[in-house]
Amino acid sequence: MNHTRYHPRQELFMTRTPFTVFIVMLLAAPPAFAQDRRGQPPQTAPAASESAPRVETAGEKEEKISQTSHTVRLDGREIKYTATAGTLPIRLDNGQVSARMFFVAYTRDGDDVKTRPVSFLYNGGPGAATIWLHMGSFAPKHVEMAAEGFQPAPPYRLVDNENSLLDVTDMVFVDAVDTGYSRVVAGVNNQQFHGQAGDLRAFGEFTNAYLTAYSRGIELNGIVLVSSLLTYQTLSPAPDNDVAYAANIETFTADAWYHKKLPSDLQSLTVKQVVDQSRTFAWGDYMLALTKGNTLTDAERTGMAQKLARFTGLSPQFILNANLRVSAERFRKELLRDRRLAIGRLDGRFTSIDVDAAGEREEFDISNSALQGPYTAMFQDYVRNELKWESDLHYPSSGNVRPWTYDQNRYMDMTEALRSAMTHNPFLKVFVAIGFFDMATIMGGAEFNFTHLAYEKQVTDRVSYGYYEAGHMIYIRPSAHKALKNDIAKFIQGTRSQTPGRATTQQ
Repeated sequence: MNHTRYHPRQELFMTRTPFTVFIVMLLAAPPAFAQDRRGQPPQTAPAASESAPRVETAGEKEEKISQTSHTVRLDGREIKYTATAGTLPIRLDNGQVSARMFFVAYTRDGDDVKTRPVSFLYNGGPGAATIWLHMGSFAPKHVEMAAEGFQPAPPYRLVDNENSLLDVTDMVFVDAVDTGYSRVVAGVNNQQFHGQAGDLRAFGEFTNAYLTAYSRGIELNGIVLVSSLLTYQTLSPAPDNDVAYAANIETFTADAWYHKKLPSDLQSLTVKQVVDQSRTFAWGDYMLALTKGNTLTDAERTGMAQKLARFTGLSPQFILNANLRVSAERFRKELLRDRRLAIGRLDGRFTSIDVDAAGEREEFDISNSALQGPYTAMFQDYVRNELKWESDLHYPSSGNVRPWTYDQNRYMDMTEALRSAMTHNPFLKVFVAIGFFDMATIMGGAEFNFTHLAYEKQVTDRVSYGYYEAGHMIYIRPSAHKALKNDIAKFIQGTRSQTPGRATTQQ
């Protein structure tokens, strides 16, 4: 079975009778990469002064499997389940083990595996471990955040997850090679896994290995993309790529609305209502102006700057200075510059104080830092003390997988791969979850991807969407987390009995 792993970062599910859903969370250019000015991860190896650390390898200790029994209450019902933690071998063409990929599986006790759905969940990246999904989204336990999903004060707590999907599906959380506890074995070059083809191969091999080891016969009939990106085109502005500027505008509007920087008539609307207006503007008047390039008259440039200011909260002069093309980095630094604050990349609701207020871009991403401490601390304690699985390996949440090799030159693009998979399998459905305040995998980019996925209703009718008042990690905000769980549960249930080419759209 050929399993497509989408790059850059976030979640995937897979389904059939028994059904498998992939839940993938995508993060474009995570902290493992220092991006160039076009937003594209660098394709060259690190300089000699940045020599890579010693490569850790999986040993005998990582080969063991640990199974523990647990109970969780969901919707007032007690669910008994088994947690299985360990690694599975990834083999080369000659059959030799080349790597061991770490996973934690949660299976509800007493269910018939012949009919029970199973979902594979992993983060993207490249280079992101699955700790974010594991400790935040749908596992039976998750890290307790502060109100509205903001950073909690220590001591941190791991609590029962009332929005777990265990009542709907078994779940397998898995780390990519050289992230988390997944490693090559001694004597194997880890570079073969640092690229689009090798990464696809590893995840396909892992999925097959798990299904074989645990007797789960499935067909893929569901994919959930949480904060998705199918092509770098929508994140990589260039002199001949104005799509990336237009794709940002809806998210600029949502973040400006959240921080109350829009005109009063727009500010009085709901975020959905104001984004709907922004979408029409971005892909209409604004995109038309961008395609005219330097042939715009002075009057047209000034008029467009006024319109763009209305939907972004930025000043017309700043927009004119940027030639009507404001990058995401500049927006995050400029929006609240008068308050000496920058806003988050993963979640525009977060704000940070930089070294000064005069910079070109934010000093760091506060919405990433807010999760790093509590998630990392709680996960390692949880694996060792509750799941009873031990390793001497480090657990990098952002692995060093540079240089990452793409199969395409300018823009990594998996749109056609997804279309092909959906035409081969008429039962395959896709659910796209979008956070209004996510500036890592922007909503305009996701929408642009899927409006260009295919031109036949037999394919496009099987794609549905969910929008949430949250950022990249939709699940850290309690209200959005509950809505996301309900939408995905309905999606999974809707894939089990269906007519080819038909889908129920999620709103």
